[in-house]
Amino acid sequence: MTGSMMGRWSARKASAGIRLITLAFVLAACGDVITNASPDGLAPMDRVSLGTVPIAATAGDLAAPTAQPDAQMQAVLDKILAVNPRPIQTLSAYQARNQPTTADAVRAVLAAQGRPASAAIEPVAKVEHRKIAGSASDSLLVRIYTPSGTGPFPVVVYYHGGGWVITDLDDYDSSPRAIANAAGAVVVSVAYRQAPTHQFPTAHEDAFAAYQWVLANAASINGNPAKVAVAGESAGGNLAAGVTLMARDRNVRQPIYQVLIYPILDFNFETASYKENANAVPLSKPLMQWFFDKYLRTQSDGTNPYVAPLRAGSVAGLPAATIINAQIDPLRSEGEAYAAKLRAAGVTVVQMTYPGVTHEFFGMGAVVDKANQAVAQVAAGLRGAFATP
Repeated sequence: MTGSMMGRWSARKASAGIRLITLAFVLAACGDVITNASPDGLAPMDRVSLGTVPIAATAGDLAAPTAQPDAQMQAVLDKILAVNPRPIQTLSAYQARNQPTTADAVRAVLAAQGRPASAAIEPVAKVEHRKIAGSASDSLLVRIYTPSGTGPFPVVVYYHGGGWVITDLDDYDSSPRAIANAAGAVVVSVAYRQAPTHQFPTAHEDAFAAYQWVLANAASINGNPAKVAVAGESAGGNLAAGVTLMARDRNVRQPIYQVLIYPILDFNFETASYKENANAVPLSKPLMQWFFDKYLRTQSDGTNPYVAPLRAGSVAGLPAATIINAQIDPLRSEGEAYAAKLRAAGVTVVQMTYPGVTHEFFGMGAVVDKANQAVAQVAAGLRGAFATP
């Protein structure tokens, strides 16, 4: 990385240190200690959106989720709630990035179990960073995870979550590691630009630029350019789905497979799962409204099929997919509906809604068994696609 990029990365780590010290202090008062927690890695945004979407006043105004988390999921939620985090929808984007994350909560659970924080992530054979061309003059940072073996490996372009506004490569470090090992693939995790400084379609264009870079440069990372898939969580799942539509619309070779993990697929707050899980933790209806408020330039952007793939006129010819959903998640209904839409168009889809878990569970394999089941399901889909001549 260049000196300026290293400087920004160091500043991000310093900011994250403050957040994690605060979390450790509060949990220490409860008898828990966090050690060796990984840094945040995000730069402050320079402005806040003017606001286009009406947002509920507080999460407390809404009903509790109707489904109950299982014991392992509840242990993570207890750690999230123990620090009494400020509702993100009441904060600026910069303030929100310094709130404790679910990754912090996982490390807190590990500490309570007497296990090291390093158990939160799987080791891989190699991790490296590169700066690649983005969708504009700015460069994008990618983190490349290589599994054991000689290669060339298939490649998965991975997009992290955070509502296009918060979180980063470090907060979503566990998932690409797990996918790399389970699928036997190089995983390229993309640090796309974020709102509100960079609103729609910036993250989508960055996601597509990273996909195109991998197609052209897979060999340079010991990857097979003929076997490139896309994957993402939450807003990252939205980007992965968007990339498949963008590739089709722009006559670019399609990914060989798509993995959508509790993806954002519509701009609709009135689905069954939004009503059931309006006040869920860690993702609620007010928080989703806040994310859209920051990312969309106007509400009309919400009808764009890249933002809302469920509204695409046709999804015929898109890649086969694995779609993972959580029962206690406002986004569950749209994931299930998109699976049905793809199947109706002749696309092969494996969709699973995991009971008793919440949004963000996928990266919690160190403490939530269903996360490991979901990773195995994702890997099976990817390996099947990679095995196809």
